[in-house]
Amino acid sequence: MSASMVRATVRAVSKRKILPTRAALTLTPSAVNKIRLLLQDKPEYIGLKVGVRTRGCNGLTYTLDYTKDRDKSDEEVLQDGVRVFIAKKAQLTLLGTEMDFVESKLSSEFVFNNPNIKGTCGCGESFNI
Repeated sequence: MSASMVRATVRAVSKRKILPTRAALTLTPSAVNKIRLLLQDKPEYIGLKVGVRTRGCNGLTYTLDYTKDRDKSDEEVLQDGVRVFIAKKAQLTLLGTEMDFVESKLSSEFVFNNPNIKGTCGCGESFNI
């Protein structure tokens, strides 16, 4: 069982060359620092889990939850000492994606810069592939 965490925004990325990496998901230094900060006072959790569910006007949305254990089918991304697990259903939608954390005067959120997305809704919460 996991606790729901934060809201995330999705951005379709075009005209960006996808660099081959071994990880399905890469984290920016800002995302690494925020995840480390979120998990600092929660020793019972081993990392964050990224999932996908049907929602919104464009079909799919990402979910972020704390996780206490790794499922057999989860893909693990270990970067700079931070662990992010990708649920089986979300693995193909995240290939080549960069996870960032952005703060402004009005909001702070994780942003998924995903080159696989074909369209997003106006608010950026849902997408289709």
